[in-house]
Amino acid sequence: MNKDNLRREALKYHAEPIPGKIQVVPTKKYSSQRDLSLAYSPGVAEPCLEIAADVENVYKYTAKGNLVAVISNGTAVLGLGDIGPEASKPVMEGKGLLFKIFAGIDVFDIEVDTTDVDKFIETVKNISPTFGGINLEDIKAPESFEIERRLKEELDIPVMHDDQHGTAIISAAALLNAVELADKKMQEVKMVISGAGSAAIACAKLYVAFGVKVENIKMFNSKGVLKKQDERISDIQREFAVDDDISLADAINGSDVFIGLSTADVLKPEMLETMADNPIVFAMANPNPEIDYNLAVKTRKDVIMATGRSDFPNQVNNVLGFPYIFRGALDVRSTKINEEMKMAAVVALAELAKEPVPEQVNIAYGATKLSFGRDYIIPKPFDPRLISVVPPAVALAAMESGVAKAPITDWEAYKHELALRMGSDNKLVRMLINRAKTSPKRVVYAEADHLDVLKAAQIAFEEGMTIPILLGDKDTIVELKNEIEFHAEVEIIDPKSEVESERRNKFAQSYWQARLRKGITLYDAQKLMRERNYFAAMLVNDGQADAMLTGYSRAYPTVVKPILELIKRAPGVSKVATTNLMMTKRGPMFLADTAINTNPSAEELAKIAVMTDKAVRMFGIEPVTAMLSYANFGSANQCSPTKMRDAVKILHEQYPEMVVDGEIQIDFALNDQMLKSKFPFSKLVDKQVNTLVFPNLDSANITYKMLKELNKATSIGPIILGLDKAVHIFQLGASVDEMVNMTAVAVVDAQVRESRKRK
Repeated sequence: MNKDNLRREALKYHAEPIPGKIQVVPTKKYSSQRDLSLAYSPGVAEPCLEIAADVENVYKYTAKGNLVAVISNGTAVLGLGDIGPEASKPVMEGKGLLFKIFAGIDVFDIEVDTTDVDKFIETVKNISPTFGGINLEDIKAPESFEIERRLKEELDIPVMHDDQHGTAIISAAALLNAVELADKKMQEVKMVISGAGSAAIACAKLYVAFGVKVENIKMFNSKGVLKKQDERISDIQREFAVDDDISLADAINGSDVFIGLSTADVLKPEMLETMADNPIVFAMANPNPEIDYNLAVKTRKDVIMATGRSDFPNQVNNVLGFPYIFRGALDVRSTKINEEMKMAAVVALAELAKEPVPEQVNIAYGATKLSFGRDYIIPKPFDPRLISVVPPAVALAAMESGVAKAPITDWEAYKHELALRMGSDNKLVRMLINRAKTSPKRVVYAEADHLDVLKAAQIAFEEGMTIPILLGDKDTIVELKNEIEFHAEVEIIDPKSEVESERRNKFAQSYWQARLRKGITLYDAQKLMRERNYFAAMLVNDGQADAMLTGYSRAYPTVVKPILELIKRAPGVSKVATTNLMMTKRGPMFLADTAINTNPSAEELAKIAVMTDKAVRMFGIEPVTAMLSYANFGSANQCSPTKMRDAVKILHEQYPEMVVDGEIQIDFALNDQMLKSKFPFSKLVDKQVNTLVFPNLDSANITYKMLKELNKATSIGPIILGLDKAVHIFQLGASVDEMVNMTAVAVVDAQVRESRKRK
């Protein structure tokens, strides 16, 4: 995305449909007068009195225990510098968004209009009763050190300046593993740190806590090495100052570790060449690191490299730390985030990188198999295990160091509760888009002369997911492209134009030959090839496109007809079906069949279940399938329950490895406590159902559309199952976001098919 487009899209994103990125959402019922009398006067007086009698009851009766303040005065905002409190607010809202989506923590962002340290501290102390924790953000050094130190001393809730400690925690985890892979010892490594700001100081202090010796660290700012006799450096910096002057190049010569928290291109290739065997280089300046990743690995084949960027291995990303550290601290009502808790987070992250990586993560990053090594020394941000690994480690450290007011006793229950928090956001959508970007495919958009379709194609292209092929009236497409400033040179095809006559005739011949005895004449075939969906399907069949998307402007049955005529079924498939992926509060749910089969038989339902099972696995999720009905396990013998029961019997006999059961009512399928109490024999007991197969099209289609409208659940689909090509159909009138998500599905589908062919 070019700079002008980025600016336009970013401003639109923050302004529409309502300004900002966060809002307050009620957590209690408020529909009746009784509800309101409990929520406010007179009922609200009762919890007030309980809290007045024992202030700890505030955690029992209010949201304090899951509420963090993200506080800044706007004096050091990203790379923008001192831009003031109001201008910092979008960043603070963004931080709140990350807290919520990664750890389920609610946030109020607070922008304080003062640069006076005492006034800032007084303000934070005065509002602290509202919050369970304080996240300081984007406050310039050295004031940030003093602010954090005093607030930690004077408040009895967790306080952390993430700019200081976030990078330190993540990079320390990476350092532990890098030192191990380099066959070195923390106590012996010689380290050069380029940068002497708050993050650099925090990193150095944490590295020392893990064994690096202060005398083995050389720290540089823009003026050179920190020297003890320099009166301009702070007392905190002086801890890492040296007596003698030394150049950066001389310090790097023979060193084991280079830590970059400064500016681009500080570490020259000739400097890297002088480092010790298996040099460890963390070039964390963003967006341009101290040395380019590709240049570094070209210069030294034995380098162990990390950066702050997501497009290279070993990204040092603060989102691996702060949401989970605060999660653990809040859950035991810790009075502090102390060194023991930070160190516990470091160890947990380092150890997690050594564990086998879930297939879901491999899929998200387009990796065959991520495993502990030089290109994988810290977990990926999309790793679903982070929520159930880091917070317990932090919570336990808080308990053992004596700062936890509400110790955890049932750790298994706690980890289960944490895992459930994964269902509260759209991580799977982000993972899907990330996977698509690893190997973009040619996607033909059959209705690109519609503004929303073209906008979706533009976003998908600028995200790096696809190489779009735009079908439709060329003049209209060009005009719309100019309107939305989509200036990239991409292929535009008008199937009706004379320019395409040769390709049209070629496609017509192929289609006619395939349907000689099915009532199609050559003239019919030539006429059909002027239709966009026939032409687009033939582009895919002929290998000129990897995937196809259509359906925005026409009803599903109209669009699916040419698809089923032109695109062959996958080997072994006798029935094509669809599934919708719904992003719900309990996590991703797959619903089938939502668009094609009106009233499938038991045998067809079994095949639909098998195809859906495979589709779920494509997303890196282990399917747990409920075959739905209005009855439970033989309680009714009418047509619908009977065929679902028969389908389950087929599945149990022919696919014993599948986790599937039924016939079952949907409330029992989704409520494990109900299921366990009434039907303890079910294969679904103690498992979280994520795949629902419905007895007919009515029930499936109505359910997914109801979820979408009533709960505002993100819907991806219908995803076609059983075709030999990556061809998918938008729902009539789909939103731009829905079409972007479907683009990701189509690309990933094409990637999977390509991978299978290679095997």
